[in-house]
Amino acid sequence: MEFSLKVNQQNFTVEVDPGTPLLWVLRDELQLMGTKYGCGIGQCGACTVHIDGEAQRSCQTTIEIAEGQDITTIEGLSDHGDHPVQEAWKEIDVPQCGYCQGGQMMTASAFLAKNPSPDAKEIRMAMQGNICRCASYNRIEKAVAVAAEKLTK
Repeated sequence: MEFSLKVNQQNFTVEVDPGTPLLWVLRDELQLMGTKYGCGIGQCGACTVHIDGEAQRSCQTTIEIAEGQDITTIEGLSDHGDHPVQEAWKEIDVPQCGYCQGGQMMTASAFLAKNPSPDAKEIRMAMQGNICRCASYNRIEKAVAVAAEKLTK
């Protein structure tokens, strides 16, 4: 079947099975490789994208559900890598291997859009659904706090 998508402010038409996970459409059809496959069951967060501004697991969202919604991937978070979350990630030097970081940043940016002045507990709660195999959680939480400061300036 043919589906129309709006991804990173661009319109696309793809021909895939209706049950195809959005993750595979983004990676295989649109060549957007920043969204990663981690677990395939929506538990790790590596595949997190924004759908209508909400952080969603793209491995669990079918193309049928995603059609007609505004989808943002890590590649579309900002034009020049200058979103406050991206800047904070660089400033704090968060990644080790980097595999989960796109999903981490997408979760953080959706969270901060709703709560631009969180406390440490709120940050920890918001980010707890994203797994980092390198255990860079302290740097992730610090970067979210730095991004919050940047957003409120």
